Amino acid sequence: MKIFAFAGSNSSTSINKQLVKFVLKSFPNEEINLIDLNDYLMPVFSVDLEKNGFPQEAYKFLKNIEDSDVIICSLAENNRSYSAAFKNIFDWASRINVKVFQNKPMFLMTTSPGGFGGGNVMAEAYKFFPQFGADIKETFSLPKFYENFDSDNGVIEPQLLSELNSKIENFKNQI
Repeated sequence: MKIFAFAGSNSSTSINKQLVKFVLKSFPNEEINLIDLNDYLMPVFSVDLEKNGFPQEAYKFLKNIEDSDVIICSLAENNRSYSAAFKNIFDWASRINVKVFQNKPMFLMTTSPGGFGGGNVMAEAYKFFPQFGADIKETFSLPKFYENFDSDNGVIEPQLLSELNSKIENFKNQI
């Protein structure tokens, strides 16, 4: 199985990327393509720029999805929505193929330092990603990242770890 994974953040210390990396450890025998959004820098989307064609990075993002069997991602929340870095990639890619996620099974996650765990961006993505071809099989939000996650051990709060492990197994059983 080929897994396409990303964090919806361009931060070099992304807590969402840390969560994705932790979850990917549950797929030790799978082919994993974990990307960094910084490798997909493009001009800010506009219909004026679109008239000149699409950036190669947008095609590359879509090709990564096409070549995968499943998607595992964790979205950063900025001002109760997607990060600008992810939104720009998404905007360009969706103009090439409105079904950006190409009907691939998705494990959708969020985390944040606060108690809501990125719940606003989770709600937005859960509602709208299916319209863009996401087959969301499972979701997980990790609240209070710095209290519930350790860089050496991953999710350390027992109840949240149990919930995450259950959701990972449920995801595996659906794909």
